[in-house]
Amino acid sequence: MSNNRLKVIMRHIIPWKTDIKSTLTSSIAEELTVKSPFELSLNNNKLLNADQQLFYEENGYLVIRKLVDEETLHECRNHFVDICERRYPKGSMILMKDISLSKLGRTGEYLYNKIQDLIWDEVFETYILHDTLLDYVESFIGPNIKAVHSMLINKPPDPKTLTSRHPLHQDLYYFPFRPSNKIVAAWTAMESITTENGCLVVIPGSHKGPLLEHGYPEWENGVNKAYHGVKGLDSHNAIPLHMEVGDTVFFHPLLIHGSGPNLTQGFRKAISCHYASSDCYYIDVKDTIQDNIAKEVEDIARKRGFDGSFNNIWQVKSRLVRGEENTL
Repeated sequence: MSNNRLKVIMRHIIPWKTDIKSTLTSSIAEELTVKSPFELSLNNNKLLNADQQLFYEENGYLVIRKLVDEETLHECRNHFVDICERRYPKGSMILMKDISLSKLGRTGEYLYNKIQDLIWDEVFETYILHDTLLDYVESFIGPNIKAVHSMLINKPPDPKTLTSRHPLHQDLYYFPFRPSNKIVAAWTAMESITTENGCLVVIPGSHKGPLLEHGYPEWENGVNKAYHGVKGLDSHNAIPLHMEVGDTVFFHPLLIHGSGPNLTQGFRKAISCHYASSDCYYIDVKDTIQDNIAKEVEDIARKRGFDGSFNNIWQVKSRLVRGEENTL
């Protein structure tokens, strides 16, 4: 009897032999395919170690020391000052004034507290496209990366009105796209940043909660345009993030954070960009807790000559910086 014929007969006599082998193979495969315990950092490029991933997972932020070189930051700082002093045109970028400093007649670097929409500027893009920075961004949200919101934040000396502070808020409040886990902010110190000159403060673990209702805080001397804060957050356990030049904090868009006033006679500058996976998708924020900010942003855009929807505005503000385009 041939060997092939014998195998056929044996399968009919003992049909379960193949099933056992199949079941065992499947079980082994399941054991080998272990699901990652980390939901907020893909880490496909193995850049983060397990301690860093766990810290980000539990706290919603992660500081990487000396990540961005001082030369890049120095050039960006000088470029910002040149724009403030009108030695270089701002183009389509938006310069924003501190309300108290404007009333006092301050000018230049002593007036402007922010410039945003930096993604196409030839100097500022050296930060937005910084290879090492994007490597870390990729470890959080994956290889298809869009820069969606970029700004350089300047805190001139506060004129004793405390308007240089920023209320506690969640960045997702401003974004009409999801999922939140595919969005990350990179925020880099351009000089020594302390409690005295208005460092970032964060509430660790707050990223695990929902998007909260925001509005303008009722501060005695007012608040700068679009500086919304979480409503009803009277008590909190925020901690300060003291940083040196080049230090970069990455944080989740649901993390509650803000910053204090600059009580020194110097400046406090940082440069920042929010990145989102191009696999994200737009949502309709009408009749949600984001409706008010959407209408305010649309109104600001109309005054600047752009008549588009909230989603259209964010599409214009975005740029693919690594990988491939998709749904965002």
